[in-house]
Amino acid sequence: MAFWDKWFSSPVAETTPVKTLEYKGYLIEATPYRNGGQWQLSGVISKDGKHHQFVRADQFSDKNEAADIALSKGQLIVDQLGESMFASKL
Repeated sequence: MAFWDKWFSSPVAETTPVKTLEYKGYLIEATPYRNGGQWQLSGVISKDGKHHQFVRADQFSDKNEAADIALSKGQLIVDQLGESMFASKL
């Protein structure tokens, strides 16, 4: 069964952040994950018990580079969306 899992399972973001950053009262966590031999850009933004997970199409050969860019993207999301990133989506 493990053979098929490799081909048909969806990638899962790491649960432990690679890097973190406090920015304007938000905690940004970089959580890149392996996807097709590359590191997929992924992260979580948290504040006051609320969380917003983001995944971008960007992929990198280096895990630390993916984490650095995830922190930058997280800052951009905070600057552009602020508290509205936590709004319910229907």
